[in-house]
Amino acid sequence: MNVDAAVAAVAAIAGLCTGVFAMLAFRWSERDQAKPTRTSLHTDAVLPPGVDTVLSVLRSSAVVLDEADAVVKASSAAYALGLVRGGKLAVEPMMQMARDTRRDGEIRQVELDLPRRGTGRGDALAVSARVAPLGSRLVLLLVEDLTEARRIEAVRRDFVANVSHELKTPVGALSLLSEAVMDASDDPEAVTRFAGRMQNEATRLTNLVQELIDLSRVQNDDPLEDAEPVRVDELVAEAIDRCRQQAGTKQITMASSLAGPEGSAADLSVWGNRGQLAAALGNLVENAVNYSPARTRVGIAGRRVSAPGGDLIEIAVTDQGIGISEKDRDRVFERFYRVDPARSRATGGTGLGLAIVKHVAASHGGEVTVWSAEGQGSTFTLRLPEAGAVRDRERPADLSADGLDEEDRPYETFNDPLPAHPAPEVLP
Repeated sequence: MNVDAAVAAVAAIAGLCTGVFAMLAFRWSERDQAKPTRTSLHTDAVLPPGVDTVLSVLRSSAVVLDEADAVVKASSAAYALGLVRGGKLAVEPMMQMARDTRRDGEIRQVELDLPRRGTGRGDALAVSARVAPLGSRLVLLLVEDLTEARRIEAVRRDFVANVSHELKTPVGALSLLSEAVMDASDDPEAVTRFAGRMQNEATRLTNLVQELIDLSRVQNDDPLEDAEPVRVDELVAEAIDRCRQQAGTKQITMASSLAGPEGSAADLSVWGNRGQLAAALGNLVENAVNYSPARTRVGIAGRRVSAPGGDLIEIAVTDQGIGISEKDRDRVFERFYRVDPARSRATGGTGLGLAIVKHVAASHGGEVTVWSAEGQGSTFTLRLPEAGAVRDRERPADLSADGLDEEDRPYETFNDPLPAHPAPEVLP
C-alpha cells in the first residue's frame, strides 16, 4: 500500500510539473507573438493614414525609408529603375540625402545620372530626386525619370542649331554676292555670273524653307483627317515628272514597274493624304537621282505583299549610285544628316527629305527601310497599308490596327542586312 501511495504521489507531482511547464510555454509563446518583428516594423501600418493611397497614384518613383534606412514602402517604378535592391535604397547619393533630411528636416532636391542596369549601353539614366521628411520617423524619396525629356531637349537644340546654320549659309552667300554685283556694276559678264549664283542660293533658301514647312506639317497634322484612296501609279508618275529635268541633265533613265493582279497597276492603291504621300515618294526619287552617277538607272517598283493585319503596298526606289556605308545607314533619316555634306551642297540638298519620308510613313501606319552597299547603290522601300485593307477595318483611322507587330513599328532600325520583303527588280 505504501508503495502504491508513493507511486501515486510521484505521478501527481509529475502531472503538476507538466502543467506548470505547459502554462509557462504558452505564456512565452504569447509574449513572443506580441513582440514586433523586423517584418512587422516595415509594413504599411507604420505609414501615416492616407499616405499609402497617395503614393500608389503618383507617377513618380516613390520610396519611404525608416530611421534605420530600411525601405518601408517602394513603388513598382522604383524597382524598375533599380533604386531599391534587397530592401535597401541602392543609390548612395540618394541615401545620403535621406540621412541629411532626417537629421535637419530640410527638403532636398538634386539631379543625377545613374548607370543603366543590364542593358550593356553606355548612356546614363537621368533622374531628379527630391527628399522630404514624412512624419517624425520616416523620409519620403520621389524620383522622376528625365531621360526622355533630356533626349527631346537635345533633339530640339540640335534642330534649332542646324536650322540656324542652314539658313545662315545661303543668306550670307546672298549678302556677299550682292556686294560683288555692286562692285562689278561696270562688268556685265561678272554681274551675270554673280546673278546666276545669287539665283542658285535663293533657290536653295526657298527649298529649305519649304521643307521646314513640310516637316512641321507632317509632324503636327493628322494625315488621315482628309484621307482618300490614292493610286500608286499616279504617285509614281508624279514623282517621275518632278525629277525628269534633273534626270535628263545627268542622262539618267527612270523606269517603273507596278505589279497588280494579272499585271494591272491600277489596282494598287494606298489610303492617306495624297499631298504628303506624293511628297514622300518624290523625295525618295529625287534623292536617287541626285546621288546617282550620270548615265545610270533609277527604278521605281510597286507590289502588294501579305501581312497579318491586311495587305501592304510596297514601293521600292532603287538606284545605282554611290551607296551608303553601314555606319551612316542608322542615321540617314535624321533631320539635317548628310552622308556627304560636300555632295549635298553641290546637289542643293537640305538634309530634310528623308526625315519627311519617315514621318509621312509613320503617320500613315507604315514604315520606310533602306538597303545599301557602298559602290552598289541603294534601295529605299516604303510600305503602306493598302486602301482596301484600311477601309475594311472597324476603325479606319486607328494606326495601331495596321497589322504590324510591335517590333516592326516605325522606326526601331533602318539598316537591316536585307529588306524584309525583297524589292521588285526593275533594273537590268
